[in-house]
Order: sequence, then C-alpha cells, then structure tokens
Amino acid sequence: MPRLQAVRYETMPQTPIFSSMLGSSCSGQVQPDMGERCVDPVYQDGNIVSGSLEALIERLVPTMDYYPDRTYIFTFLLSSRVFIHPHELLAKVGQICIKQKQQLETGTEAEKAKLKSFAAKIIQLLKEWTETFPYDFQDEKSMKELKEIAHRITQCDEENGTVKKIISQMTQNLLMALSARSQYQEIREKFRQPVTDKGTILKNKPQSTQKDILSVCCDPLILAQQLTHIELERVSNIYPEDLMQIVSHMDSLDNHKCRGDVTKTYNLEAYDNWFNCLSMLVATEICRVVKKKQRTRMVEFFIDVARECFNIGNFNSMMAIISGMNLSPVARLKKTWSKVKTAKFDVLEHHMDPSSNFCNYRTALQGAAQRSQTANSNREKIVIPVFNLFIKDIYFLHKIHTNRLPNGQINFKKFWEISRQIHDFLTWKQVECPFEKDKKIQSYLLTAPIYSEEALFIASFESEGPENHMEKDSWKTLRYKASLAHGAFADIHRHAIALYALLCTQLTVFSEP
Repeated sequence: MPRLQAVRYETMPQTPIFSSMLGSSCSGQVQPDMGERCVDPVYQDGNIVSGSLEALIERLVPTMDYYPDRTYIFTFLLSSRVFIHPHELLAKVGQICIKQKQQLETGTEAEKAKLKSFAAKIIQLLKEWTETFPYDFQDEKSMKELKEIAHRITQCDEENGTVKKIISQMTQNLLMALSARSQYQEIREKFRQPVTDKGTILKNKPQSTQKDILSVCCDPLILAQQLTHIELERVSNIYPEDLMQIVSHMDSLDNHKCRGDVTKTYNLEAYDNWFNCLSMLVATEICRVVKKKQRTRMVEFFIDVARECFNIGNFNSMMAIISGMNLSPVARLKKTWSKVKTAKFDVLEHHMDPSSNFCNYRTALQGAAQRSQTANSNREKIVIPVFNLFIKDIYFLHKIHTNRLPNGQINFKKFWEISRQIHDFLTWKQVECPFEKDKKIQSYLLTAPIYSEEALFIASFESEGPENHMEKDSWKTLRYKASLAHGAFADIHRHAIALYALLCTQLTVFSEP
C-alpha cells in the first residue's frame, strides 16, 4: 500500500461540538507515516475500513507529526466500548503515550524541543474524549488512568505550568458534567413509572369541572410548539454512549452474558415512555368525551396538532398522536369518525405509511434534514425523528453487519455508518427550541391522568356500544372485571374501617388508668 504524506498540526483548534464531524463523506482521514508496516489497518479511499483493535488504538493516539481526524476520534471512541472497557482503553492509550514521550526525551535536541507540541496534542485528544464521552470516566479506574496520563504529560511543560492549568480546567469541567448527569438520572429514577401505572379509574360521566386539553390550549400550533419543547428537552439528555449501549447490550445477550458495567439507559427509557404516554393521552382525551359532537372536535383538533408537528419537523410527536388515534378504542368509534373531515388525517397517515420501510417518512425526514443544514433560524433547524424507528435502524445495521471480519479484524466500515447516524441525531438534538415555553400547557401534557387500555375500552364502549360478537364479549368481560375491582375495593375499605375501629378500642383500653 502506498504511503500517504503525514500531516503536521502545529496548533490545535478548540474542540467543536460535532459541527465539523462526519460530513457527507469521511475523506479527510489523516494517516501517520507508517511505511511498509501499514498492512493493518486496511484503508479504502483514504478511510480505515477494518483493522485489529491494537492498530485502531494506535491510529487514535497522536504522535509528534500526526493528529487523528476528528471523525475518526468520534467514531472509534464511540464504537470501542463494544470491544474494550473505557478504562482499559485509557490504559493502552497511556502506555503508547509514555512510550512516545520516552522516545522524544532520549532523541535528538530537535525531537526534545517538540515535547510541548506532543503534549498539546495528547491534551487535545483527552479534551475531546472527556467532553464528548464524559460518562466513560464515571468509575474510579478510568479516572485513575486519566490522572496517570495527565501526570506524565504535565512533565513535558514543568517550566511555565501551562499544561497543568489546562488539565486542571479539563478535569474540573469533566467532574461538573458527571455531577450534572448523575443528578438528572436520580431525578428521572424517582419519577420513573410505566404508562400503565398512570391509569385512572373511569367514571361513567366525567365531572363538569374536569379539565381537558381544549380547556388548556385550543390552538393546534401552540400545542405543537409545546410538544416540541418537551421533545427537545428529552433528547437533550440522550448521549452517544447511551445509543451505543444498544449495540453493547445486544452483543451481551448474544453471548449469553451480562455486562455488569453497562449503565442503565434511563434516558432512552424515559424518552420511549414519553412517546407511549403521549399516545395514551391522545386516546384518553378522545375517549373520555361523552358527546359525539365534542368528541369529533377533539379528533379534528389532534389531527391539526399532528399536522403542525409535521410542519415544524417534530416527527416523533406526530407519530405518537397518530398512534394514539389508531389505538383500537379510538379507531372503533365509527359514528365519531364519520363526522370527522379525514382528508388531513389521510395525508398524515400517508407520510407515516410503514410500507417500503417507511419510505414516505424517510423522504420527509431527509427534506427536514436538508432544510436544517441551510437554515438561518432555529425554527427551520428543528428535526426530531421518530425515535423508535431511529433505534430500529441502528439495531438492524448492527444485526446485518458483523463486528469482525473473517480475518478477525474489526469491521470498522460498519461503525462509520453507525456513528454517522448517531452524529446526525446529536446535531439535531442541540438545536435550541425557539418557541416560548408555556408552563401551564406543559404541566398538563406531562401530568394529566391517562386511562389504562381497559379503561379506554370501557370509555369507548360507553360512547359507542359494541357492534359485533367479539366486541360484545369484550364489553361483557370488562364490565365483569370492573365489578370485581369495585367489590375488592369495597372489601378493602370495609376491612380498613374495621381495623381502625379495633385500633381505637385498643388505644382506649391502654389509656384507661
């Protein structure tokens, strides 16, 4: 393989926030001058497509005359966790750094003079690593390895202490990032509940004072904007390593072993639960309306909200709303749907048609992504993909392509593609929401009670009675369960009163002289 000219980086630019990573192609990959030994890794069109883990790690570590392209740094650090623990990778990086440092110290005077430049490149690598994947440093082993590398590099600039100051600031920023993320996860864990736990007991006739979504917000555009606020807040707490854990977790299951170090993906679960909650909220708002005319208005309102979400680029909320209206308790309301102007809904369903692997949706998503790239305002930059489909794309990409090739080398071409998709998501999630936040509307969306599946069917049958034998059997079963539940509640209430009376009697006895 012919040698490529090595590139020298005299000064290191500041770490970008994914803005210059992973363009349409990855052709800017810089290779070190390795001479005839460059048989591992394998290059194609200037990009690494496969290699041993050791060779890929060597390409990660800067040298006196080489600094890896940021697309490679991001892709390798993202995918490396599939093959090696972060603290083990840090240890190997540290060993290579020490070896290169010793070679420079024992070399010519010209090489010794380049120690500071070498140190700057190592610090830049560590800076990008700690800023992009701070959770790699959550355990003591990783922090120990980081401190060891930092200590070695500090010795390259003992005169003015500039390196020491930069490392100190980097460590401080890392600890702050870890603390913030840990606090967020603790909050999420406290409020983490499955959708079914938020079910409510259905009353035959809702109270006249009971709020519905229209009493809180009757403007479809404003509600779509508030949904976008919630979506962007959720995705802002999803990190690249969270997404890559999908691959790591699947590999662990395939190998019939449990990765004890894999952090629970609470943020992914919270976002997935939000989709389910929104779908159930839409169904609840429709099914609990007693009068057909008002129920028809509610259906048309949510159709308009979904359309506004589509126009904004909020495909996740749009899909959740459509899913809610396609749930059986809502879909079976034929008398209601007969009064609905369904032309708009048909257009939305066309965009979300699952045929040809959601081809229509993917075309719309691509259009929104292109609009975002050339946008001048945050309003036009918003792209919120259907998260379940995004996760499935990563899943199938992982399952279709093997991690390693028959020769044992890592299939790095696969991870280029995975990192490209994750990078797109990270770019979209950093858009600042341009819409004014309405706490009242958001509070309703996040805390309004939602019906369980059984409660939705009961409400649906009470609005429009069963029409066939299957529905009649379901309605009979639901009413029987409801009566049993009511009886059980009555028994619990009766026993509670008896227990309270007994306790009162005993307290009276003990209190007598």
